[in-house]
Amino acid sequence: MKNLLVTGGCGFIGANFIRYLLSESDFTGRIINADKLTYAGNPENLTEVAEKFPERYVFVQADLCDTKAVSDVFERHDIDAICHFAAESHVDRSIVEPDAFIKTNIVGTFNLLELARHRKDKTLLFHHVSTDEVYGTLGAEGFFTEHTPYSPSSPYSASKAASDHIVRAYHRTYGLPVTLSNCSNNYGPYQFPEKLIPLMILNALEGKPLPVYGDGRNVRDWLYVKDHCIAVWTIMKQGRRGETYNIGGRCEMHNIDVVRMICDLLDEIKPQTGGKARRDLITFVKDRPGHDLRYAIDCTKLEKELGWMPAESFETGIRKTVEWYIAHQEWVKRVKSGEYLSWIARHYHSGVQK
Repeated sequence: MKNLLVTGGCGFIGANFIRYLLSESDFTGRIINADKLTYAGNPENLTEVAEKFPERYVFVQADLCDTKAVSDVFERHDIDAICHFAAESHVDRSIVEPDAFIKTNIVGTFNLLELARHRKDKTLLFHHVSTDEVYGTLGAEGFFTEHTPYSPSSPYSASKAASDHIVRAYHRTYGLPVTLSNCSNNYGPYQFPEKLIPLMILNALEGKPLPVYGDGRNVRDWLYVKDHCIAVWTIMKQGRRGETYNIGGRCEMHNIDVVRMICDLLDEIKPQTGGKARRDLITFVKDRPGHDLRYAIDCTKLEKELGWMPAESFETGIRKTVEWYIAHQEWVKRVKSGEYLSWIARHYHSGVQK
């Protein structure tokens, strides 16, 4: 893989993946990061990378739904592999504005596949990054496997399920070399503050209410973002073409227990004035429509076939995450205020590379 296209590389997981690939992995090629720069895409996440690897990192602002713009990226940079992270990914937003999810997650993926198909002689791999939410919900027992039937509950998960099926169809119909991964909930540095863990950390630091849906008993399997990045790269290098690999952290937690752990960590690391317990900030709110009860990943296939194992427990990963947000308050301030969007507007416009 000499010229790897990473879509959505300015987002949370994509930025961590690019950082890992260039700084810690055995990857020796060049990364072309194509990102539309929506509200969750922040080039500041990769400022250090751009400075440290000027010959190996290229940024291009491009909307995957703009076929000509993406085609230009393929031709100009002689793309031979794709790691497709770009997606609208917030469930709550998908309930209010589903059209953006259909366009980006389905049409955008289709456009990429078409370009890769017509360059099949040059395309070494199309890796599609997906979610465990395509499987729907679990009861108190059992796990999602690669053979679990799809049963998405939200417009977000439905759009990701559709894109998964299209990727597999391009492998079976056209022989396009693909791999797929479905991961559990990620957390770690650079995550946009609307997601559960950074929202709880930042609200708790500011003494604001900590809104928890329903009774907080919904269960998620948590995966530290660097573990996810290592897993994706392992699949891209060693995974069987046409296969799906589930990636999980083996860290099942009730949402309420996640929030309580964050409160206790912050009370330990950065106590409130007067020693008030941050657990008192927890506020239960009306449940989300179609809120899946439990997700849990069986990642045995990935562990046995490719030898990957998560390095972080939830206890070690959440401590690293809390400490990162405390140490990066300027980043938080710019993101929460929307200041970074003004910076993007000043420095980028469609098709310009920086």
